[in-house]
Amino acid sequence: MSKELDMPSDELLIDLADLYKVFGDYSRVRIMYILLQEELCVQDIATSLDMTQSAVSHQLKILKQNKLVHARREGKSIYYSLADEHVSNILDMGREHLEE
Repeated sequence: MSKELDMPSDELLIDLADLYKVFGDYSRVRIMYILLQEELCVQDIATSLDMTQSAVSHQLKILKQNKLVHARREGKSIYYSLADEHVSNILDMGREHLEE
């Protein structure tokens, strides 16, 4: 006899699929990995990853909309960091899975 699956709502499953789509972009994953190390501004991220500031800003907007990064203003500068430990855990688990 099969065990009944505790299936989340369709809305939650759609949100989960959308979240994983965000992780499906190479540039966004690179940005999240650099933010694992330290909080940075757009210019520093762009320089470190050899990307344009415009491209980094675009990706950060998507990451912020999906609650994966946090922005903090200091004077005229905005510094970005990963939103919480869940984001780093998702990155770590994906990497561990691939390295097995």
